[in-house]
Amino acid sequence: MDLQPLDFEKPILELERRLQELKAHSREHDVDLGSEVEAIEAKLRDTRRQVYGNLSAWQRVQIARHVQRPFALDYVERCFTGWTELHGDRHFADDKAMPSGLAMLDSQRCVVITHQKGRDTKENVMRNFGCAHPEGYRKALRLMRLAQKFSMPVISLIDTPGAFPGIGSEERHISEAIAVNLREMMNLRIPIIAAVIGEGGSGGALGIGVADRVLILENAYYSVISPEACSAILWRDRRHAPEAAEALKLTAQDLLKLNVVDEIVDEPEGGAHRDYETSATNLGMALRRNLEGIITTPVDELLKKRYKKFRKLGNFAESKTGSASS
Repeated sequence: MDLQPLDFEKPILELERRLQELKAHSREHDVDLGSEVEAIEAKLRDTRRQVYGNLSAWQRVQIARHVQRPFALDYVERCFTGWTELHGDRHFADDKAMPSGLAMLDSQRCVVITHQKGRDTKENVMRNFGCAHPEGYRKALRLMRLAQKFSMPVISLIDTPGAFPGIGSEERHISEAIAVNLREMMNLRIPIIAAVIGEGGSGGALGIGVADRVLILENAYYSVISPEACSAILWRDRRHAPEAAEALKLTAQDLLKLNVVDEIVDEPEGGAHRDYETSATNLGMALRRNLEGIITTPVDELLKKRYKKFRKLGNFAESKTGSASS
């Protein structure tokens, strides 16, 4: 798979091309270019370290949206076994933006809820660009209730710009569907783990994100609004999206400091799209470790901790300014 570099990655791409050309020239003409190759490799390592070690919030958003980034079903294929997709909300339709079903995480049977994007136009149309309709959230709730009936944990893989805001979606009450999920997930008497693997956009993400443990990949983001939409509202211009991204504190690193998420899952250098296997291995290990940590917790204690976890979000302290000294 040919990688499609982002703008800030172009210096790295240029060095990689020069390195390949040098190695090819050395092989074809039987010329010793070892010192030149070593110099380029050293410069490449330094450039990668400098670029990926100082990513801005906006650059992480770009990585989270990379079209070659592994999507939910890529992780399902690599982290789980025995995947069986279940369809339909039993009210209206099956939402292909939210493929969900049963799977095994090692020896543990789970219900897996996902958002799924597409890589080309045809697949994106089928998956609605990862933006679910009300029937997607109602399907998710149906399967979560099934999980509760058979005492199976729920694992959510979140990757959506947001719930679909179209006319049909509004007619079928998208806000109500998400609100019901928030209420019901808070009371589900089973362990729940949510992992933000790409974009975590607004209520569309939170609709399957009420969990005992919330994980996030290193270059994913989780936000009440997209940087572009925030920029359009505050500055009347989408060009201020990079500034909005910084202000929103939407990166994994910011969210961990704010206690919105519980753990950051490492990605390969340059992003998950550069190494699917390592990304899936890291996510799988994190899911197993966190599931082991909560699966033996008594249900009533689990529910109390889940409630407290979300009630404390957004707490702030207001300090009074001191009066001027006389």
